[in-house]
Amino acid sequence: MDFNVRKMASDAGVFFTRAVQFTEEKLGQAEKTELDAYFENLLSRADCTKNWTEKIFRQTEVLLQPNPSARIEEFLYEKLDRKAPSRLTNAELLGHYMLDAAKDFGPGTPYGSTLIKVGDCERRLGGAEREFLQTSAISFLTPLRNFLEGDWRTISKERRLLENRRLDLDVCKARLKKAKTAEAKAACEGELWSEEVEKAEHDLRVAQTEFDRQAEVTRLLLEGISSTHVNHLRCLHEFVEAQAAYYKQCHLHMLDLQKELSRFPNAFAANSGHPVSPAGPPLDAVGALDAGGAAAEVDTLKIEEVQAPATGTRKAKVLYDYDAADTSELSLLADELITVYTVPGMDSDWLIGERGNLKGKVPVTYLELLS
Repeated sequence: MDFNVRKMASDAGVFFTRAVQFTEEKLGQAEKTELDAYFENLLSRADCTKNWTEKIFRQTEVLLQPNPSARIEEFLYEKLDRKAPSRLTNAELLGHYMLDAAKDFGPGTPYGSTLIKVGDCERRLGGAEREFLQTSAISFLTPLRNFLEGDWRTISKERRLLENRRLDLDVCKARLKKAKTAEAKAACEGELWSEEVEKAEHDLRVAQTEFDRQAEVTRLLLEGISSTHVNHLRCLHEFVEAQAAYYKQCHLHMLDLQKELSRFPNAFAANSGHPVSPAGPPLDAVGALDAGGAAAEVDTLKIEEVQAPATGTRKAKVLYDYDAADTSELSLLADELITVYTVPGMDSDWLIGERGNLKGKVPVTYLELLS
């Protein structure tokens, strides 16, 4: 017990002298041992690395998981060394909703079948996102976190020790200076201060040795920041590669979806009483703008006058029933085969279709072109 009390009193005394030295330095009443320019540059570089690593780490967390509550939950599970429960990505959740909706609307309807295609694509996008999140967390976030929670804490601890050693050194310098001043004054009065001077010089040598040793340890740790930059550079490359692979995969999924949807009719056109032209409003509405339906008659005349080219005709299979909006269009029945071709200046969303002696415009999205 006595030993502990003495130790506590000694620690309190050391703390007090350091506090006094620090305060006097701030007030300009005491001298301070300055570190060399190389050391100061290492300190500045280390602080810069820590600050920007922390900002990049936090913002990457936000990028990978925008939900603050989910981030906190994952952080707590990690600290408890437990695996976080599996969570669907937003794209996967949307895909499930679309697939469930398709069951209610009917998978055989244009809307239901399209929901199935889009929902399945969303689930694949969600799976790609999940893989990207896992890869990025391992290859990029974890090394940054390890630096902040490991290497930087060690550096900070050694820097605090160095600052304490520096304060102790400057306290010893001040004591020696006071002892020598007192010795010079006492020499005139016949008093002896040589013993106090020798003790102060001894304390100064010990403090200088401890300061130099701690400065060397801290310097080696600070120089290791260069290795940290090399490691973070490698991790940054891996993060970019993971991001590029993710976006490429998403792009391929969307291209596949677009190709599949090109074979499906426009959802609104398939479910409304007035089919909509892919290029604009219902054609019967356009025809109605002219009194007596003259515009529709003109369109009919134009189509009737068009002669099928000798080359360039193709066979096409009808995917869905289609009711002609006016006399310029050709009604279609699912699964029938018709001959189609285009004419100069015609909208790319439409073709001219022929079935026997009947002829008219047909929407491309209702057809599967055969070779």
